[in-house]
Amino acid sequence: MKKYTIILLVAIGLIFYSCESNKSSNVSTDIVNNSKSATKVTKDGSMPKILFEETEHDFGNMIQGERVIYGFHFTNIGGSDLLITHVSTSCGCTVGDYPRNAIAPGESGIIEVTFDSKKRKGYQNKTITVLANTNPNSTTLRIKTKIILPEQN
Repeated sequence: MKKYTIILLVAIGLIFYSCESNKSSNVSTDIVNNSKSATKVTKDGSMPKILFEETEHDFGNMIQGERVIYGFHFTNIGGSDLLITHVSTSCGCTVGDYPRNAIAPGESGIIEVTFDSKKRKGYQNKTITVLANTNPNSTTLRIKTKIILPEQN
């Protein structure tokens, strides 16, 4: 019984010690969630702003197994450099590729989206979320299609 008491006290002591030692390395979430903290604001206070030519694309009907690519064109209409930090998709069948370099004010770029219809059928509606140093910091793009099964011979 004495052995279990000592083990329990040591475990509790380690837990308190580890909690105490991490206090100095905590970062305020205000810095992480504030898009302005990651943005170089110009003297006139303007931030980057992303404008897409379109935020939705319909591929129409396609045969199961086809792979298609579409480019969403955008322009930085803000007053400072635009940095796209991440592009995520709602499904593993969809992949987004984006420029990794800064987009200067007035410059344009493309977010390329690839959709693979393998093992899919019927209506498909997928989202692509673009995270950038803008306010708001996310933009949602959509692709949709109707997948038709190939004819059986």
